[in-house]
Amino acid sequence: MNWILHNGSGNLCAQSCGRQDKQLNTYDWMADIPTGESRDTGYVEVQFKNTRKGYYRNVSGLDLHKGDIVAVEAQPGHDVGVVTLTGPLVALQMAKASLKPEATARRIYRKAKTNDLEKWQEAKAREHDTMIRARQIALNLNLEMKIGDVEYQGDGGKAIFYYIAEGRVDFRQLIKVLAEAFRVRIEMKQIGARQEAGRIGGIGPCGRELCCATWMTSFVSVATAAARLQDIALNPQKLAGQCAKLKCCLNYEADVYVEATKRMPSREVSLETTEAVYYYLKADILAGRITYSTQKGSLEGAVTVSARRALEVMELNRRGQKPERLDDDANPEKSARPADLLEQDSLTRFDRSNRKGGENRAKKKKKKAASGQSQQAQPQQPAVQAQAGPANGRPKRNKNNKKKKPAGEEKTNE
Repeated sequence: MNWILHNGSGNLCAQSCGRQDKQLNTYDWMADIPTGESRDTGYVEVQFKNTRKGYYRNVSGLDLHKGDIVAVEAQPGHDVGVVTLTGPLVALQMAKASLKPEATARRIYRKAKTNDLEKWQEAKAREHDTMIRARQIALNLNLEMKIGDVEYQGDGGKAIFYYIAEGRVDFRQLIKVLAEAFRVRIEMKQIGARQEAGRIGGIGPCGRELCCATWMTSFVSVATAAARLQDIALNPQKLAGQCAKLKCCLNYEADVYVEATKRMPSREVSLETTEAVYYYLKADILAGRITYSTQKGSLEGAVTVSARRALEVMELNRRGQKPERLDDDANPEKSARPADLLEQDSLTRFDRSNRKGGENRAKKKKKKAASGQSQQAQPQQPAVQAQAGPANGRPKRNKNNKKKKPAGEEKTNE
C-alpha cells in the first residue's frame, strides 16, 4: 500500500512503519525499493517485551512483514514476538550489534496461532503479580537487590527476572525459592538504574517523555565536567534525573560548549586599565560575553564586555599598555538582559498586571480621601438654609431614595 504525499514529491510506503515499542524502532527506508529476490536475506528481526529483541532465520520461507506475530525457537520451548524488521536492513543491524549470521542458529517456527496467542496473553497477565511476590521473597532472604521487572516466555515455561544491585548478589537460594514458588525455569539479568528508568518511563523536567524511554539505545557515561563546562551550578537535585544519576542531556550540548570555549579568553588572566584591575566573574559562552569585576567573586564594579574586547585588552596589557576603560566606547554594546540572572525565575513575574491594578485602586482611594477632607474643610451653611425646603417644593432624596420631610411640615403637624 502506498500513500501519495500532498506535495507531489513521492509516495510514503506503509510497509516502512509498524508497531514497535519505544527506543527499538527502526524505520525501514528500503521497504519501497524494488530489489527483487535479493531483498530476502533469510534473517528477520523480532522484538519481545521492553528492550529485548533478537535475529532469527526464516528457514521455512514465510512471507513475513513488520507487525506479524511469530513463534520462534527458545531454550527451552518457544517464544512469541513481533516482527520489526525484514529485508537488507537486518544484515546491517546485525553488523551494528556485532553478530555474525553463522552464529545465529535460532529459527522461526511459524506465524503465531490462536493457541499460541492465548498462552502468550496468559503469561503476560501473570508478570505483575510474579514481580510483587518475588520482591517479597528477596526481602525475606535479606538480599540487597531490587527486582524491577519480570518477563515470561511465550509458552510460559521460563521467566526472566530483571534486578538492580550495587554489588554482587548471591541469589542461588533465591533461584531455588522462585523455582519452587512459580514452577518455571528462572533466569536472572542485572540491569542499571538508567535501564530501569527506561523501562518504567516518565516525564522529564523539560516536559517531554524521558529520552531513555523513547529513543536512546545505549547509555554514555555522564560526568560532572560536562556541567562545569556549561557553567551549570553543581546542584545534585537539579542535575540528577529520575534514575538518581546525572542527566543524559548534559552531554547533548557539551561539544558545542567545547568549541565555543576555544574562542573565549582565559579565566585566569586579569585585565588592567587606568581605572582599576578587573577579574573574571562569569561568562555567557554561547553569546560570547564576559563579566569582569574589580573584586574577585563580587559584583562590585562589574562590567560586561565581548570576548573580542577582552582579547584586545589582554593584547594591550601584554605590550605594557593600559586602556582608559574596559568597555569599548567606540562600539558600545548594551545588553537587554538583566544583571540578575535569577530574575527570570521569580515567582511573582506573572503578577505585574495584578500589581498595576492594585496601584490604580490605591490611587483612587487616595483621591476619594482627599476629596472628603476638602469637603469637611469647607464652611457649613446656615441652619435656616438647611431647614428651608427646595425651591420647587419637592422633598430631597437621599442615597436610599427615601423622602425627607422638611422641618416646617413637622411643626405644622404639631
